[in-house]
This record gives sequence, structure tokens and C-alpha cells, in this order.
Amino acid sequence: MGVNIAPILEKDSIELESLAGRVIAIDAYNAIYQFVSAIRQPDGRPLSDTGGRPTSHLMGLLHRNSRLMLAGIRPVYVFDGIPNILKSGTLEKRKEAKIRAEAKYAEAIEKKDMEKAHSYAMQTSRLTEEIITESMRMLDLLGIPYLTAPEDGEAQASVMAARGDVWAIGSQDFDSLLFGAPRCVRNLTLSSRRKMPGSRTYREIGVEMVSLDANLRRLEITREQLVDLAILVGTDFNEGAEGIGPKKALKIVREKGKIENTPYLAEIGEKTVEEVRSIFLRPKFIEEYRLEWKKPQREELIEFLCREHDFSVETVSKVVDSLSAVDIVSQQSLDKWS
Repeated sequence: MGVNIAPILEKDSIELESLAGRVIAIDAYNAIYQFVSAIRQPDGRPLSDTGGRPTSHLMGLLHRNSRLMLAGIRPVYVFDGIPNILKSGTLEKRKEAKIRAEAKYAEAIEKKDMEKAHSYAMQTSRLTEEIITESMRMLDLLGIPYLTAPEDGEAQASVMAARGDVWAIGSQDFDSLLFGAPRCVRNLTLSSRRKMPGSRTYREIGVEMVSLDANLRRLEITREQLVDLAILVGTDFNEGAEGIGPKKALKIVREKGKIENTPYLAEIGEKTVEEVRSIFLRPKFIEEYRLEWKKPQREELIEFLCREHDFSVETVSKVVDSLSAVDIVSQQSLDKWS
């Protein structure tokens, strides 16, 4: 979900091909959740094989990564580790929202309202341990590197970007800016078209880039103030101040400098403010990692996707052959040791 600061951020539309040669660290949970949520049957049921096992995540990883790599982009996926205890409230709310969505989905199915059923079904999506394990296996077979963060994957990816090991973060959320990523690229792993609710029309989904420095200069605030702004609005780690949206929060931090100079410190709590600041400004991360891209394993992919999960041999072969013809293997691996 992430912090709601979109209304105050400037986003630049870019062409996917402009990212050729760049290393992009993708927020794995964010991307895979999109696949599980969006890639569904008309009645909202997730794609599955003949054994009833979900395959939406595998379909998304195959085709969206193919699109990225054929454009010359080198992706690396960063998975979440153990969530910070302060995120427990957000996680509980998400669980409750899914339960409500499941009830609405069942009601829509009973009324044979497939459009509403599909919409509610998307809101019931969950990332199971099996989905995460299979996603990692899929990345291995595609030759795409990945790593698991100690806590938040977006935090780990942002540190990697700030150090110059990757060029940008690929995520739909803006938390990466709070974590210090110089650039956030949005809509990388989304379909290029999205169906408009209540109609048969589609709208194009373009790739966007959000620059941290450019936005800080335009907003006339520091990154520390951006974090305070987010705390006032509310993050995955804290409840925001009542009635404070991003535009009002921006006005407050511009005028007051920091939360301590406002009456909202008492409402949010001094300890909470310090803890959330620390999460964003001093995130936990691993320093030792190796990023190495390899050629996709054709036969193993066919075995995994086609024989285990009923994918079309022709489709998988076509994708793998197209990737094999592209130089996606790094001329030099990226190593980072403390």
C-alpha cells in the first residue's frame, strides 16, 4: 500500500526503452502481488493449473520480465524479510479488508455480477509461502538475481540505489523515496493497458519515473522533512494525524520545519515519530550480495512451467528463445561486500 504522497509528487513519463542498460531493483512482493491480483479469469478466479495450484505469479514473472529484458533492462528482485513490528497494525487491517472482500466476492458471484466479482476478487489476493518459493525458483530459471532483505525489501533496494549498485527502484509505492532511493520507476511490471471500471474501454498505462532530488527541490523540503510529512499523513508503520493529507502536511513541514514544532507530536507520539524516522532514515539492510545475470534455462523452464503447471510448450519456448537471443548476461557481475 505504502504512503499516500502521490498528489504532491511530480512524475515524468518515460519510454521503457530509455531504461536500456539500466539495473532496476524491483520490489518483489509489490510486483508479484500485482500479478496475483490482476492476472485472473473473468469471474475473478486466479489462473491455476489442472491441479488447482495458482499460476498467475508465474505467468506474470515470465511475460513481464521478458518485456523488461527484451528492452535491455537488467532486473533484480528484492524480497521482504521479517516485517518490522510497527507494521503489524497495517498487516492486520489488510487481513480484515481481504475478509470483507471475500464476502463481497461471494455475493457478487451469487448475483452473477462478474465485473464486481472480478474487482472484489482482486482485493482478496494473498502471497502465500508457496507463491514466494515458486517465484524465487522462476527467477533462478530465468537467470534473474534476487535477494531477501532483513526487513522491508523496498528499504534494501533503496540502499542499493543510493549506493549506485542499481539505477532505480521498480515499485508502485513511493516509500522508496523515504528510504532514500534517488529514483522510483512505476508501472514497470504492469500490463500496458488497464480496463476501465464499468466499461469495455481500456486506457494505456505508461512508465513513470519519480526523482527524489527533483521533487525535494520543487517542494522546497529536505528528505528528513519528507519523512516527517509522511508520518503526519500516515505510513505502513504509523497512524497519521487526523485530517492531515499530503498537501496539508507539506504546508505544515514547510512552516514548522519538523513534527516537534507542531501540536501533532502529542497525537502521533514522540516515540512513534522517532521509531518511524529511524525505519526510513536508517533502514536495516544487508551489505553483502552478488548480482549476476545468467542465460535462461530452457529445458528446466519447460519442465517447471509446462509439465508441472500446464503452460503451453509453444508459448514458453517462444519466450525463452527470444530471451536467449538477447545479451541479458552481465558483462561483469555486481558484487557488494562490506
